[in-house]
Amino acid sequence: MGTHERDGEDRGRGGAPLGGGLTTGEVARRLGVAPTTVRTWDRRYGLGPDAHTGGRHRRWTATDVARLERMCALTATGIPPAEAARAVLGEATQDADAVAPTAPAERTAPATPDTPPRTPPPARAPARRASDAPPAPSAPARSRAGSGLRLGDVRQECKGIARAALRLDASALDELLEAAIVEHGLVAAWTEVIMPTLQAVGRKWENSGEKYIEVEHFLSWHISGALRRGAPPSAADRPGATVVLACVPGENHTLPLEVLAAALAERGLPVRMFGAALPVESLVTAVRRTGPAAVGLWAQSRATASRPLAQHVAAMEWGVRGARRKPVVLTIGPGWSGRTVTGLPRPTGLAEAVAVLESVVSR
Repeated sequence: MGTHERDGEDRGRGGAPLGGGLTTGEVARRLGVAPTTVRTWDRRYGLGPDAHTGGRHRRWTATDVARLERMCALTATGIPPAEAARAVLGEATQDADAVAPTAPAERTAPATPDTPPRTPPPARAPARRASDAPPAPSAPARSRAGSGLRLGDVRQECKGIARAALRLDASALDELLEAAIVEHGLVAAWTEVIMPTLQAVGRKWENSGEKYIEVEHFLSWHISGALRRGAPPSAADRPGATVVLACVPGENHTLPLEVLAAALAERGLPVRMFGAALPVESLVTAVRRTGPAAVGLWAQSRATASRPLAQHVAAMEWGVRGARRKPVVLTIGPGWSGRTVTGLPRPTGLAEAVAVLESVVSR
């Protein structure tokens, strides 16, 4: 069998594994955090093991790990670590008080005619513990994050989303993204919560020797899923009112267009989304087949932004003679910076793009 500990081994009283508990490294892997984070929570907030064993290595029981899991759950929502630790320790104290044995009642002699009944002394107020103090006020809506990402002065939700992404915690990330969209609305959630977090993850990747690529892909995938779940069903076609969205050839960053498509769907506008790197011939065919009121062309980099392509689409016509129509072409994304096409709108953000498209479709 060997002497190594097993996750499924029998446990003794108090949740302690018979083999002596888990090491800090094992706990960190189970929680999906760095071992230094576990040690910091122990040293700074007192969330270390209850029992001490001999030797250099500390051992964590199931009860100790449960406290840390609660700590992870609270910090994932954006609660600052210090406040989360106070809550966890307060819960642990309440649990201990609930199971603590009560002192036996003092025995008194029965009352007789010569000895009046003994009046019990007035009850003394229990000593006030630090854990009984009123909870600290909640952190402000905006915070300078301590998630390992340089987020700057952003909304509190960014911290929780960043921590969940770094831990690759799928369920927590889905809950936080959906909560942000419900609370703030899709446009504000993207502009003030989701995009700053994406940018921070991108900076982390660029400054760490191409580490954290998996975090960026993981976060992008879950944002895409949250957008699809939160968007209403596609609106029915209305002749001359459709919006076509596509990434230019060679452009694979679809997430900003997915947000725009979801925001337009919220407003009941018919959208046809063609995704990443649509070839020129396919884009032209899609425009001819749908006869859209507007076409949004996304370019993330200047290398993919093509003025001739935008001009060609803007010059396309359809309809009967005397009533032919052309689409309004929007050049969207940072790739078009410095490559402005005369006569074509270039919105600088999601809210502006939505406003322009609403105006075009309502003509």
